[in-house]
Parts: sequence; structure tokens; C-alpha cells
Amino acid sequence: MFRPRVIPVLLLKNGGLVKSVGFKDHRYVGDPINAVRIFNELKADELSFLDIGATREDRLISLDFVRDVGEEAQMPFSVGGGIRTLEDIRTVIAAGAEKVVIGSEAARDPTFVSRAAEAFGSSTIVVCIDVKRSLFKGQRVWSVNATRPSNVTPLEFAQMSAENGAGEIIIQSITRDGTMEGYDCDLIRSVADAVEVPVIALGGAGSRKDLISAYKEGHANALGAGSIFVYKDRKRGVLINYPAKDELRFL
Repeated sequence: MFRPRVIPVLLLKNGGLVKSVGFKDHRYVGDPINAVRIFNELKADELSFLDIGATREDRLISLDFVRDVGEEAQMPFSVGGGIRTLEDIRTVIAAGAEKVVIGSEAARDPTFVSRAAEAFGSSTIVVCIDVKRSLFKGQRVWSVNATRPSNVTPLEFAQMSAENGAGEIIIQSITRDGTMEGYDCDLIRSVADAVEVPVIALGGAGSRKDLISAYKEGHANALGAGSIFVYKDRKRGVLINYPAKDELRFL
């Protein structure tokens, strides 16, 4: 029986594991490699690491870090942060990552996704779409850690990314990031129903009920989250955690 993957999406800043709210107010929550060890014990389906400062600092996510994760992780993992060239992808994959997450470069040059998929296969390429609603334009795609707006809608961008060969699409609400108040299921469903590649929900999960909603109401193929996997509860005491397999049967 099909069960959607449940994926801790972990943010990196200055080598540490952080958590944000609305892509701001970054709080240090621990050592990322220690988190990998815990997720190994908890048998997480998959992990994703995003270096949130890499693009703005004009650098690539640390290859030493990717190698360290590759040596520790007992599950597939993807990484993103500063990926701009085919050589960047090549070195990240060589360092041990199964997939790369492309965000800002896909927004700047959508043809990069096509070239990357052709060179490395669609299964290697994940496009992350960060979305925020403006007062007059509605929902639009933002990039460079939510500092650069575009005039493209998330639906348009998702369809273009899928056509260009993206193997998966992450759809993330900037506004709901870190709030633990639930996913934007309308946004997720609008994308999931319009493309034929897997869609990963991200942004706002705070409970098991939210995971259920993203899957059943949002039609997501996989469920990404940060806060619920690094905090004990809504009081935000730090505790790396992951649901037991029997707790995932509801999906």
C-alpha cells in the first residue's frame, strides 16, 4: 500500500542546524551530523539539507558537509544551496548526495533545470518553489531566500519545471514557514493536480493532522517539514524526533 514519504527538511546556517519563521528569525537548534545520527535510529524515510546562506554568499553548500552526511546517513538524502552549474551538481553527487535541490537558479534561468535533467537524469533534480502572496498580484514565486520576487505564479513555475525535466517539486509557503499552523493545502493541491511529477509539501506542519491534510487534501506525494522534527511541541523545546512506523500508518 502506498504511503507518502515523510521528509525532515533541515536548514543550515554557518555550519549549524537552524530553524526559521517566515524565512527569518533563525534559531540555532543543534549539530546537523548529530541530527543525522538520530534520524538514522528513528529510521526516517529521507532527509533534505538546505544551506540558506549559500546563494546570497555566492558559494556552494560545503562539500565536506555533504561527505560527512554521506558517511553517516542510512537513508537517501538531498542537498541544496548555491547550486548554479552542472559542475556544482556533479561535485555534490560525487560527494554522496542522491539528489540536488535547485531553487534560485531555476528561478533565474529555468533552462538550467532542463540541462541538469539531461545531464544527470530527472530523478536527481528537485526544484524548490518558494511562494508568497502579495496584496495585488496574488501568489508569486520568490527566490534567494525569499528576498527576490518574480511575476511568475507557482502553478506556472511548477508546470515549466516539470516540462523541463524536474523529477520532483517542493512547494513551500514562505508565510507559513515555521509557524506550525498547517500547510497551505490549496496551494499544494493546485500544483499537485497540475503536474505529473511527485510534489513535496513544505511549510507550516505542526502536527500529525497537518501531515494528513497535506496528503489527503493537498494531494502531496511526500510530506516535508522542519519544526515538527526539531521541536518537542509548539513550545519549541528542541528535540530531534520522527514518528514511529506505526504512527505513519494513518497515511
